[in-house]
Parts: sequence; structure tokens; C-alpha cells
Amino acid sequence: MQTIHLKPKEQRRLLKGHLWVFSNELQAVPGDIAAGETVRLFTHDDRLIGTGFYNPHSLISFRLLSRSGEVPDREFFKKKIVEALALREKIYRLDDTNAWRLVHGESDGLPGLVIDRFNRAVVLQAFSAGMDRHLPLVSEVIDELLQPDAIILRNESVLRELEGLPLYKEIIKGERSATMQTIHDAGISYEVDLYEGQKTGFFLDQRENRRIIRSFSEGAEVLDVFTNDGGFALNALRGGARSAIMVDISEETLKRAEKNAVLNGFENFSLISSDAFDMLGKMVEAKELFDVVVLDPPSFTKSRKNLPTALKAYKRLNKLGLQLIKSGGFLATASCSHHVSEEDFLAAIHQAALAAGKQLRMIYKNAQPPDHPVLLSMPETGYLKFACFYVTD
Repeated sequence: MQTIHLKPKEQRRLLKGHLWVFSNELQAVPGDIAAGETVRLFTHDDRLIGTGFYNPHSLISFRLLSRSGEVPDREFFKKKIVEALALREKIYRLDDTNAWRLVHGESDGLPGLVIDRFNRAVVLQAFSAGMDRHLPLVSEVIDELLQPDAIILRNESVLRELEGLPLYKEIIKGERSATMQTIHDAGISYEVDLYEGQKTGFFLDQRENRRIIRSFSEGAEVLDVFTNDGGFALNALRGGARSAIMVDISEETLKRAEKNAVLNGFENFSLISSDAFDMLGKMVEAKELFDVVVLDPPSFTKSRKNLPTALKAYKRLNKLGLQLIKSGGFLATASCSHHVSEEDFLAAIHQAALAAGKQLRMIYKNAQPPDHPVLLSMPETGYLKFACFYVTD
């Protein structure tokens, strides 16, 4: 195993619990280390920090795996995945849900790896060259522990391009039919397509926030924007909503949302395929009003340099949404942009309320659920912001 060294004083963040080393924090590195190779990391004065993955092509040059010098072999991965599984089995009961995030990257000691479990199928994503090299071994361990009907690789994230990795998806166990799974969460069923659906097939990170919608949806007319598979709208209908409009630019996504609504026996819903900003603008011009508006957009920025543009987009989106809410109604709004802090996100909503002439009272604030744990030493492991507001004129 080759060795690399930090520059003087660059170990401080690592000693506080962070797991990344950036390229400008390293001394000269041997030129024959391959992307994703396991190496030992030392301080400038030869004190061992630990073992991890090195990638000469990435700004994140080193990802720490073990402070005791362990190597990523079968036993290492099995131990880490068993630990992660034990946590999820303490958090969730199968009668409440049969889908959860099994491994959340750095938070579970497996930097650059995501594993989502959906009933009898498992989806893997690798965001680092090191984890990409070990996907066959990880898959073997998953197969041994869970014996799923299907294992799918969804390696399509643009984050892989930052590591010099190709984008692709592949079914490595099971038939295409096994990638279609029915999952349930808090009394609602979803048919998910783990090969074609967004990200790993379904957004698990809003599970807690979808449920809160039920508490103020009875008798409400609901607008669910960026509905994806219909999660918020279905929870609103479960909470007694009079009607729900599900909006998404993707017709394929809306087909899945419609199928899920029918699966749960709901009839009082409608679908709109449109760009969200265009559709909201037309609704404002038509002076349409709703009791509940849900805004759950995709990330508006993948880098900090675009933060000002992203915050303008959040302000514009929430202003449009607020203009469609009756006095005494509710706004549920989210941001999954890691580079947007909670403080900045709430400030953008406040500015939107001022521009829309609305008074807001925050009644609920949350982040990602416990199967997406956050390391206090790594703010990068937390990304989701969610809040609900009581809206008056």
C-alpha cells in the first residue's frame, strides 16, 4: 500500500472528524497511484491518520475509510453494512415501511457510497473512484446479507464526472421485472421503477415531511408542484384533502404518480405536465387559489459559485407559490441544495413573503430523516431543508 502525506497543519480538520482531504492539502504524491487506490495517509511528520481512497483526478483527493489502518476487504464492508442495517432496523418497523436508505455515504463510514433498499430490491450508487472499484465486492456482501431479488447500479449522478467516472446504469442481479417494486410507507403504497425512476428510483428523504402534510390537509384543495411520484399529494389525500393537483414537467413521472394514486384508491386528483415556473405564473394571472401549496424542487445549484442565482430562484418560486395560497392556508416548501444553508433558505422565503404581501408563521421545520444521518463533523452530509408555514394576508 502506497503512502501520501499532508502539508503542515492540514490535519486539523481530519482530527476533528472530517473525512476528506483536498488536493491542495497534500504534499507531492507519487505519480503511479491509480484513481480509487487504497493508500495510507500521514501527517507531514509521519503520524498515521488512516487508510482511504486516493484519486489524483478529483478535488477531493482522499476519502478516509479507517483511522486504525483497516483495508476495504470483504470483512470491512460486511461490518460497516451490518452496522448500518442495525441502525435502520431500530428506526423502522417493516409494518410501517419496507423502504429505507441503508447506507448514507460518509455518515455510515463508507464515503462515496449510497445504498437504498426497496422491498425486495437494492439500488447502489458510487460517487467516488474508490467505491466504484469496490462495487462488485459491495454487491456480493449485499447479496449475502439481504438476498434481494434485484441489485441495480444507478451510477448516473454528475458528481461522478468530478471523479473522472463514467455515467451508466446496470442491473447486476435479477430481471428487469424485479426492478419494479411495490413499497409502502405510513399506510401509502407506491409502485416504484428502480431502473427508470429518478435518482435511485424514489425519494426516500422526504418521508417524515410528507406525513406532516396530512395534519392540515383535511378538506383542503392542494397543489403539489414537482410532485415526482406523487408523495406529498397522496399524503394530503390520505389526510382528507378535497382535491389534489399534481404538477411535474415529466410525463413519465406523472404516469407513475397517477398509477400510485389509483393504487391507493384515490379519485379526487388531477395531473398537469408543465414547467413549474410557467404553470405557477399562469395560475397567478388566473387568480387561482389553494388551501395548501407544496414546493419540492430539484437542486437549484451544484456549486457554491451559483448560490446567488439559486437563492433568486427559491425566492421567485416561493413568491409564486404564496400568491396562490388563500389567507389561512399553508405553504410546504423544501430545498435539497447542499450549498444553500437553512439560514439562506429561510431568508429567501421571508423575502418571497414580503414580495407577495403575505404574513408567515412557521409551524414545522425539519431536515432529512434518520436513515439519512448527519455527521456533525461533516456539514456536507446534511442537505435537506423543509418548512411549513401558516399563511395569512
